Amino acid sequence: MQNTTTITRGILIEELINNYSFSVRYLMEKGIRCIRCGEPIWGTLEEAAKEKNFDNEAIEIFVKEMNDFVKMEETGLRNGKKLLVNKMD
Repeated sequence: MQNTTTITRGILIEELINNYSFSVRYLMEKGIRCIRCGEPIWGTLEEAAKEKNFDNEAIEIFVKEMNDFVKMEETGLRNGKKLLVNKMD
């Protein structure tokens, strides 16, 4: 199943994690803990990042990196390969 939602700074955290399973790990590695830590986060990606003191530039990097992961995954699936996102810098 292919996701059609583009990740933006205004995407709701709930929508992000429901549509992109890799985002839970990605956010946790950035210090934005959601779901696994038992502290649910509501609101947007931007709100969650700003709550953890990330600036606008860092948020734009998050958005770009996550959209890059989505494109790689979709390309891999179209080519008959399943990509696994295991490590994020």
